[in-house]
Amino acid sequence: MRTGIANLPLHGGKAPRWLFERMKLLAREIVVIIVDDAGPRELLQKLSDPYWFQALGCLLGFDWHSSGVTTTVCGALKEGIKGLENDLGFYVAGGKGGRSRKTPAEIETAGDHLSVDPATLVYASRMSAKVDTSALQDGYQLYHHAFFFTKEGEWSVVQQGMNTNNRYARRYHWLGEGVSDFVCEPHAAVCCDQKGTILNLVADGSGESRQVTVELACEKPDKIIKDLKGLKTLDLPRRHAIAVSDINPDRLHKTFIATYERSPHDFATLLGMAGVGPKTVRALSLIAELVYGAVPSHDDPVRFSFAHGGKDGYPYPVDRHTYDGSIAYLSTVVNRTKVGFSEKTKVLKRLAAMGERRRG
Repeated sequence: MRTGIANLPLHGGKAPRWLFERMKLLAREIVVIIVDDAGPRELLQKLSDPYWFQALGCLLGFDWHSSGVTTTVCGALKEGIKGLENDLGFYVAGGKGGRSRKTPAEIETAGDHLSVDPATLVYASRMSAKVDTSALQDGYQLYHHAFFFTKEGEWSVVQQGMNTNNRYARRYHWLGEGVSDFVCEPHAAVCCDQKGTILNLVADGSGESRQVTVELACEKPDKIIKDLKGLKTLDLPRRHAIAVSDINPDRLHKTFIATYERSPHDFATLLGMAGVGPKTVRALSLIAELVYGAVPSHDDPVRFSFAHGGKDGYPYPVDRHTYDGSIAYLSTVVNRTKVGFSEKTKVLKRLAAMGERRRG
């Protein structure tokens, strides 16, 4: 299930080469130690935890509050274990921008070494991105997708979206373990610093809306377009995170023809169809609510902030228990790595400094 969402301010620039090369080295050793000690499944669980992932970014030397920690850490993990994937039984696919679109091909490349059909992993990768783009419409456009998986077919996802209006990025963590329904309460935890005004069609309370939306998708396109055009004369409640004004019914006609011809049997099938994106889902959701009374959820599934907190109380006071746990665990890991003595010393000094600042 999904285990978290983190809000991170956007920062320009990128990790300098000298730092990234060291990040790859240290990331590789941490992966080797964890897989050797507890197996690749344990590593998936840790990567799906926003706290642990953020602490890993700090350990590797990246800014704790930068949106770039997501792409840089995932990149370091992917590059760091290159050539060791089959020995570890642990694989990384995808990345930032154009690299994210290569995820299916990269998963299939590992197919001969897997004990499951790679198509199931490709589906999980595609649906996790579809949900966070179209079913959970929170204003963040995905631009990074990293898919982690094992030989046994276990998986996790770390993906990130950008909101150009507030200059923040939001990170989405998924854990494949226990996922039986991609479109109903896939979250174990959702983490960010503030709630937003959203359309949440994966909430448990959106069940009726999902059902009516699917029924509408099987209707003749002309009827849907007629209903959608009629909505333009209605006054919408202030709480809506969606608007009729940015939906062009005529442009959606072709998509509705496709849904009508295929007649999806459930919301997951509808969501997974090619050409069905945020505006299609939003239009059907509007009709479902305002014409048929099937109200979707508009609650942002936020539970807590991703970070350890700050000494000045921003975004909230330091969570000492979690902070100490992160330091203790990572100190143990680094102590046992095979990296060179000078690199290990630098990392341990950084961890010690973190602990001193917390106690101060």
